[in-house]
Amino acid sequence: MSYQEKSVTVSLVSYLLILGYYLTRIVTMFQDGGLVSSQLFGLWAIVIVGTILVNILGNILANIVLSIVHAIRTRTNKVERYIADERDKLIDLKGEKIAYITFSVGVFLSMLIFALGQPALVMFGLIIFFSISAEIVGSISQIFLYRRGF
Repeated sequence: MSYQEKSVTVSLVSYLLILGYYLTRIVTMFQDGGLVSSQLFGLWAIVIVGTILVNILGNILANIVLSIVHAIRTRTNKVERYIADERDKLIDLKGEKIAYITFSVGVFLSMLIFALGQPALVMFGLIIFFSISAEIVGSISQIFLYRRGF
């Protein structure tokens, strides 16, 4: 598994954790009587900051652990070099394209739901959901492209 695959896998896991947290909190809000704007805005802040922090810290910790494992396997302290070639950049672009398409469709659906009479909080909640889902779909497509060999 290349460095880029490992990085995408760590990002995928962090996005899945954040999405799980977001969905459990949204379901709890609906069970408690509906969406409350102050709680939802606080949840959005937690999700956005949490996504950034968990993704950065996850990648840093994964790199440290993988470097230690590499040093134990090879029995050297030689640092492994990570070079992104054209294939890696193209896979990254294809993954981003798929993520943007997913997000665009999600925003369209969110606005359609708003136009059909749902409150604005539902629309904004769906936009956050689709933004995290788009990152997950983009990461899965990148892993698929790496596994397929491009």
